Amino acid sequence: MMRSVELPLWLFVLIVLFAAVTFASHFLFPSVRWFFRRRLERAVSRLNERLTRPIEPFKLARRHDMIQRLIYDPEVTEAIVQHASENDVPENVAFEQARRYAREIVPSFSAFAYFSFGARVARWLATALYDVRTGLNNDQQIQSVDPDATVVFVMNHRSNMDYVLVTYLAARASALSYAVGEWARVWPLSRLIKSMGAYFIRRRSRGALYRKVLSRYVRMATAAGVTQAIFPEGGLSVNGRLMPLKMGLLSYVVEGYDPSKRDVVFVPVAINYDRVLEDRVLIAAHKRGDRRFGVSITVVMAAILRLLWQWMTRRYRKFGTASVVFGPPVSLAALGQDHDLETLAETLRARIQDVMPVPFVPLLARMFLQTDTPIPEADMTHRIKTAMPSQRGTRPPLTDDDLNSRISRALDDMERREMIRRANNGWEKVSDELDLFRFYANSIDDLYPDSITSQDAAHAKS
Repeated sequence: MMRSVELPLWLFVLIVLFAAVTFASHFLFPSVRWFFRRRLERAVSRLNERLTRPIEPFKLARRHDMIQRLIYDPEVTEAIVQHASENDVPENVAFEQARRYAREIVPSFSAFAYFSFGARVARWLATALYDVRTGLNNDQQIQSVDPDATVVFVMNHRSNMDYVLVTYLAARASALSYAVGEWARVWPLSRLIKSMGAYFIRRRSRGALYRKVLSRYVRMATAAGVTQAIFPEGGLSVNGRLMPLKMGLLSYVVEGYDPSKRDVVFVPVAINYDRVLEDRVLIAAHKRGDRRFGVSITVVMAAILRLLWQWMTRRYRKFGTASVVFGPPVSLAALGQDHDLETLAETLRARIQDVMPVPFVPLLARMFLQTDTPIPEADMTHRIKTAMPSQRGTRPPLTDDDLNSRISRALDDMERREMIRRANNGWEKVSDELDLFRFYANSIDDLYPDSITSQDAAHAKS
């Protein structure tokens, strides 16, 4: 009973390692996970106390659990069976296909990544690149929404900076769940974006199984009260105009609406810039008639290094104004059960356009397109006041001194970009940059009864 037992050293080491792994997997790791999860829950509770719209439990659920719930949903199961039948493949193959779609779509939200990293970086980047201006009633528009309702921000898409701006401005209200396209599926960017709560969508996918998995996820999130942000134009505007809204994601949100449960409220968001970072890339895509944005990583890195050098040598200037304005919300409950999807899309588009910000570069671009002669500098302020849209759009309340300062800054920025030049004690447009003038004038063109950009384009063709 008490005899010593000799073991080979390798066997002793193996037993110790096995015991250590068993202890860690059964006691240590669960305890550590429990400890950090408890700390996370307390941090989220404190965070929810200061948010206008607290983070819903659905958003905090484990990603694995959410994927399982999605692929075993009755509607998805039915779609799997139908997909297997139509494509003559085993059901287990169709099931794995649905699982891949779910893993691609479902985010892995981290409150720490969103508020401690993402929102702070968004604030720093937005204010470093632009003078950010917001609508006077932005906070009131959010506060007017029923606290129990699901909020869906519906935005026009001018630049990839839109994500940054709205994340920064909405951080006091809630954590937004974005729908992002294929561009964001590049590692390691994809991991970061998923941790920020964004979900990927394939804009070119026409498969019924994929659409069912995506629609069920959107409907689940909507029913659970997750605050969402969508760009229903279907991509960046390549000509500067607000495009007709597409029905895809809007239809998924509306289909999941249950009048007997929580309301769904759409908040129109209008975004406009003095300078869109990708303007020339978008103009080139518009001329080609496609949406291939051929920008290499070397070009992007060169632009970043150039900005850093300007900052280090104290020659850096911001890119003008970036304005974000919230329009009057649209409630599905108020529309009644007979709401029409196309009417809803038209209403949302109209409300976005009604509050479209009017920065001074687009205003000046429109003004220069209306004349072929130089504009005297002494007449500039009067012409700007006359050119302001009278009934629609959002204009900042400015004193005459502020107005003159903003006009001077916009003219200086346009001169630096070689869009205008001095001539006869005034300013004239550079004819080689007419495409750039139209791109910026298009962003506010719908605010006027006459379309100057359409007339200008027709005149150029004749």
